[in-house]
Amino acid sequence: MDLLPAESSQIKRKHGFRSLKLVNVNVDDVLVGKPFGADYGRLENGLSYYVRSNSKPKMRAALALAVKAGSVLEEEDERGVAHIVEHLAFSATKKYTNHDMVKFLESIGAEFGACQNAVTSADETVYELFIPVDKPELLSQAISVLAEFSSEVRVSVADLEKERGAVMEEYRGSRNANGRMQDAHWILMMEGSKYAERLPIGLEKVIRTVSAETVKQFYRKWYHLNNMAVIAVGDFSDTQNVVELIRTHFGDKFSAPDPPLLPYFKVPSHVEPRFSCFAESEAAGSAVMISCKMSVDELKTVKDYRNLLAESMFFHALNQRFFKISRRKDPPYFSCSAAADVLVRSVKAYVMTSSCKEKGTIKSLESMLTEVARVRLHGFSEREVSAVRALLMSEIESAYLERDQMQSTSLRDEYLRHFLHNEPVIGVEYEAQLQKTILPYISANEVSKYAENFRTSCSCVIKTIEPQATATLDDLRNVVLKISCLEGERSIPPWDDENIPEEIVSVKPKPGHIVQQIEYSNVGATEIVLSNGMRVCYKCTDFLDDQVLFTGFSYGGLSELPESEYFSCSMGSTIAGEIGVFGYRPSLLMDTLAGKRAEVGTKLGAYMRTFSGDCSPSDLETALQLVYQLFITDVEPGEEDIKIVMQMAEEAVRAQERDPYTAFANRVRELNYGNSYFFRPIRMSDLKKVDPFKACEYFNNCFKDPSTFTVVIVGNIDPAIASPLILQYLGGIPRPPEPIFHLNRDDLKGLPFTFPSTVIREVVRSPMVEAQCSVQLCFPIELKNEAMAVGNWFRCRLGFLRLSATCLGGRQLVFDMVSWSLMVVQWMSMGFRGFQWLLVVWWRLTARIYSAGVSVFLGGNKPSRIGNVRGDISVNFSCDPNISTTLVELALDEILRLQDEGPSDEDVSTVLEIEQRAHENGLQVFILSLVSTFVFQLIS
Repeated sequence: MDLLPAESSQIKRKHGFRSLKLVNVNVDDVLVGKPFGADYGRLENGLSYYVRSNSKPKMRAALALAVKAGSVLEEEDERGVAHIVEHLAFSATKKYTNHDMVKFLESIGAEFGACQNAVTSADETVYELFIPVDKPELLSQAISVLAEFSSEVRVSVADLEKERGAVMEEYRGSRNANGRMQDAHWILMMEGSKYAERLPIGLEKVIRTVSAETVKQFYRKWYHLNNMAVIAVGDFSDTQNVVELIRTHFGDKFSAPDPPLLPYFKVPSHVEPRFSCFAESEAAGSAVMISCKMSVDELKTVKDYRNLLAESMFFHALNQRFFKISRRKDPPYFSCSAAADVLVRSVKAYVMTSSCKEKGTIKSLESMLTEVARVRLHGFSEREVSAVRALLMSEIESAYLERDQMQSTSLRDEYLRHFLHNEPVIGVEYEAQLQKTILPYISANEVSKYAENFRTSCSCVIKTIEPQATATLDDLRNVVLKISCLEGERSIPPWDDENIPEEIVSVKPKPGHIVQQIEYSNVGATEIVLSNGMRVCYKCTDFLDDQVLFTGFSYGGLSELPESEYFSCSMGSTIAGEIGVFGYRPSLLMDTLAGKRAEVGTKLGAYMRTFSGDCSPSDLETALQLVYQLFITDVEPGEEDIKIVMQMAEEAVRAQERDPYTAFANRVRELNYGNSYFFRPIRMSDLKKVDPFKACEYFNNCFKDPSTFTVVIVGNIDPAIASPLILQYLGGIPRPPEPIFHLNRDDLKGLPFTFPSTVIREVVRSPMVEAQCSVQLCFPIELKNEAMAVGNWFRCRLGFLRLSATCLGGRQLVFDMVSWSLMVVQWMSMGFRGFQWLLVVWWRLTARIYSAGVSVFLGGNKPSRIGNVRGDISVNFSCDPNISTTLVELALDEILRLQDEGPSDEDVSTVLEIEQRAHENGLQVFILSLVSTFVFQLIS
């Protein structure tokens, strides 16, 4: 007889990692040369291939064609040509013309969009496809598309002229504040190298005037099969069949004989730091960036891998310090982080970036340099390194547990890095063994030594960004000299560690009990009502072995407040979050949660208050403890807390005021919603009226009464383990003597807004550094709260949304389980994305813009079963200011045509195919949404 209960699947999985054997390795051992898990080889023509079977997601494949050719290979008269070739590949090839390739990809549900299917960098160009493979011919057709890219891109005069417009609009879009700052930084970092003059977007002059012959010569010269690889990762029953498909479509392709060797472009090092004080009137705020360049490390041996782990631990530990400093009294910056970034094939950089208050760049720079100098002098403490070690161990444990559930796109990216950067692919299981073996023996001293790479003598570039220049180059030099002297004199004291609480919940609450339990077999969900009135609905799923998602919601939100209290209370989450809503300051909580994967966030909405979380099944107790702490904590703001939060809010408002698009966005909201205070952006005058004590009081009341909340949990949960935790930490939340925010959804106060009563055409002008134009066409809508009216509105008002239950196939079951209100959202969501697709197809063919979007806003409606549904549809695009009026008229004409004629049956099929594929790929989040919506109906 067994005296102990059977081991649960969760515990077995956990033990699976903990019993994982360590590996006996020597530091000089070479990591696996052949990429793990892939059929890997080369065709006779030089093309490399990687093929791997992976069933996540089912019936899908992630494909890529990698080309070791980027903008650095361009000559002066070719600057921008590598990027133009990428555009032309989707426009016209030997087999496909007039964007027929894009139409084919979208017809099978492989969504296409700006920056979505290809990217050109300085060293390489990568084309990516994500396709269904539930029909045998689709994979063959998709591989044939990649084969067309490799050698059959058609570069005629007509093709080039058609595509110039889209490329020019992408160029124009990159000339905003962020683009200008990024370009300036790149040139400063790469000074003295060809890379400095070869930004992938190119030169406007070249884009407008380059000849088809020049583009063709670049394509023929550098698109050589020896420099290419095809990667295919997907739900394949036989990888050898996929290899044969690659051989079939690529085997007869041949590049020019004697391909040119790929040149090596050196980036010169420099001992003296470079300084820059960049003034950008449209910048979102003030910032400091410190970059130290170095050669990219090889990753060939176990020693190299150990060094990589130690480097990762260094950045984690340094970022934890930065976070704690940002939460101190009178902090030098609002946020700061450090990371390693590969810039080009041969060079990487250690980068520190901070955002700070206006005129605060010098103070921020001094703090950043001081901290790395402190690490060089005193190192990290063993406690700091232990916390980081636990974090990395938790991350690799999660990856190991979900090793059979890795997404195909992630595996594809690993093989891309193997081909492009010689990064070994060793497999998650062996990597977990390595980390488990190595991590315990990486010392604090070993981690701390990476601070040496942040010395200002290590090819360092120091840059400040300000809306109006206040810092000078001499200021920057003086700070560097000051910190260097302090370090030389050892005048920088050691880091002062905080006292970290051992437990999140110091005294465990008395568990509640179940007063009612209902099983819903149609969705496989269980609902329980706890003794404190909280409802909990959970559903076990197997999408990911190491994930549990949950959300808690309650009716009643900001719409109930008078205008006089709105702005204060709307900042409740922000102010309380900075102080700490789980009983501890964020900096302390970070250390307490080291090594655990548990996150909980809150939101105060117009009609609801919600908390949501994501955790590992083994850390469900920790996540529920955070929820318990949320309900029992009374956040009380101190003077310093208020000062920091309001400084951050003021900087955010100033950033909006500097943004040339803000005036446009504000005017659009004013016209659309009658200048309602709820939709109006916060101004400086509003901030002065904010009462932080009122904000925290409101926040505390929002998460006080458990009887008003319903919690939905989905994921890999074992009810035998989860139920006692739910009873203790959710059932143990005390219920207040009097109800708080005990509201019925039909009695909620609606948001105050009105739609325009007439057609309005308005041009908003704003001073800009470089000419830009944003266009928005807004159409107010009002839907009667009747099922038939919804269907009639779609069929008659827009004309092309011929959607019925029979069209939706398998989704009918979903709609049978929920109310017509969910059908409204589903239909509208699908319809507007269909509308967007049709307009984008039309715009693509006109070659006048780079990207466009159609969005729907229904957020002003209360979740009531009565009353009409109000909102608006917006068509958005950016363009050349000189042709904006023309494009508006063309867009309106196209919308009228769609109303009158509707789309073709082929168009409707394509939209449904895209929607079906998107639905299948997002099933985990969909299940959470579905169960939540189902519970909505139950509690109503």
